[in-house]
Amino acid sequence: MVITKFPFSLFILLLTGVLVGTGFSSPVNAEIRKIVHPDGRVEYTNLSDKQRTIHYTNQKKNSVQNVYKYRNQEGVIAFSDQRPPDITFELLRFDCYACGVNSTVDWHSTPLNTKDYKVTVQLMSEKYEVPAALVRAVIHAESAYQVDAVSKAGAQGLMQLMPETAEELGVTKPFSAVQNIEGGTKYLAFLLEHFSGDERLATAAYNAGPGAVTRYKGVPPYAETEAYVERVAILRNRYADQL
Repeated sequence: MVITKFPFSLFILLLTGVLVGTGFSSPVNAEIRKIVHPDGRVEYTNLSDKQRTIHYTNQKKNSVQNVYKYRNQEGVIAFSDQRPPDITFELLRFDCYACGVNSTVDWHSTPLNTKDYKVTVQLMSEKYEVPAALVRAVIHAESAYQVDAVSKAGAQGLMQLMPETAEELGVTKPFSAVQNIEGGTKYLAFLLEHFSGDERLATAAYNAGPGAVTRYKGVPPYAETEAYVERVAILRNRYADQL
């Protein structure tokens, strides 16, 4: 693995995520309560049970796959899959083609794409020493080769780069196939180096964030991230047989 130097600001961004919001103000209309789910997941919410039911129903319909990290009123770091209102939060992951837990795609037989962007993928694979099969698998999983793809969270292009991450990676035109693939491959190179070449952890971090992987000392126990890692691995092995 070639050791690629990244600006310190990128290192901090990739490890901690992107902070968005306007301040640590508290919700005005409802008190935040703690819910411990049967699987051990802790959720903090200011929505009523009825509001939560409506929220999760709409969320399932829209296939939004987000995890939010924020500090609650007691100053405790909390994680939830619903966006906290009026609080600065960190977006850990977002929707993508291969993230839907209930996806009906047969990842063992879905058609592969070995032709589009062939030269670019090969060049970036060699430049950053990331397997071309892995690059293609991530493109397939993230955007299904849609160069103009935009997620609900704002991730852009073939490898679904968030604007802030794209900027740190030197990507000025996220919908340029060349720039997007280079940025995404460079990010994968960083993650592979950070996680000692472990592709499972690197792809988990690509989806959920390096901080989550480090915190859980492995693939985070998010259903969508687990599905993503499994599907990327399937695609990666299939592409390896074709390239």
